[in-house]
Amino acid sequence: MRHAVIMAGGSGTRLWPLSRSGRPKQLLDVVASGDGPPHSLLAEAFTRLEAVLPAERIWVCTAARYGEQVRAALPRLRPDRLVLEPVARDTANAVGLAAALVADADPDAELAVVSADHVIRPVERFAAALTTAYDALAARPRALVTLGIRPTAPATGFGYVQRGAPTEVPGVAEAASFREKPDRGTAEAYLASGEYLWNSGMFVWRASTVLQALADHLPTTAEGLARVVAVPAGTQRDAVLAEVFPTLPKISVDYAVLEPAATEPGRVLVADLDVDWLDVGSWPALAQTLQRVGEDAVSGPAVTLDSAGNIVFSDDPDHLVALVGVRDSVVVHTVDVTMVCPVSDAERVKQLLAAVEERHGSRFS
Repeated sequence: MRHAVIMAGGSGTRLWPLSRSGRPKQLLDVVASGDGPPHSLLAEAFTRLEAVLPAERIWVCTAARYGEQVRAALPRLRPDRLVLEPVARDTANAVGLAAALVADADPDAELAVVSADHVIRPVERFAAALTTAYDALAARPRALVTLGIRPTAPATGFGYVQRGAPTEVPGVAEAASFREKPDRGTAEAYLASGEYLWNSGMFVWRASTVLQALADHLPTTAEGLARVVAVPAGTQRDAVLAEVFPTLPKISVDYAVLEPAATEPGRVLVADLDVDWLDVGSWPALAQTLQRVGEDAVSGPAVTLDSAGNIVFSDDPDHLVALVGVRDSVVVHTVDVTMVCPVSDAERVKQLLAAVEERHGSRFS
């Protein structure tokens, strides 16, 4: 059967001080919802998958410390569909753990791996593309299918995947190559060629296939995960997981699985995902989900006068943020931190957080 897992373990440090170690960005109610109240990226990801799958076949993989918050945010998530990482060991181990638990429940599972920090619209086109990616597994059962976003600009912040020969499934091609984040000139060439898609970091494969790939290329992880699922679900399994998982080698799923598989012609495929896609990984990206007030993006009580190009955020309904004559700045107010920076320096927020932690410890992180 078809399953999907939402990867929701990141901390979102580039959205500090709104996103904190105890409440990461995917659990914050920051996505606008028409006339309704804002909701979280995680809730939107779950609802988006429900256009393709029943709730009982949707899983969530997150850090153990976020478990209760995830349960509260997703009342339709089955309790046994929550995968909790004891510690962070990068994406190969997180994806592998999810695949091992899904395969334990359904040995023939076809598994989509999606992210909790994307805004993807319209949902109908996402659902159609995801269904097409699942269909590709019927034609090529050993395939690893990545979802590629049609680029709308020469973005330098994303990896790219090059489309190769078409497959027997319309909308799916063989992946000719993967490219790291390019410089501006290279990105412009990629866009002009029409051959390249943004690498979304979302995949579809059989759970057994990714587990075999880990056995081939990352045997320590494969052996550790096999130990976890060898014991019954419950306190016994939790104990083995807590013992084994911190010992697994930290490596991304791209390096551990996709890159080795890409050396085998026709093994890695790319499904064309023609949607409006936003990776909410920074304040300028989040601003695209916020209400527009004049020429500013605003959330919470705010007044701006003779100002433009600003991102203004207050999570306190009783605290007003007021700007006059301010241009192109990020202004964020929380109960214990106020941050101001030029929009052009928004990517340095992670660096700023490191400086805060150096001077104040974990008090404000």
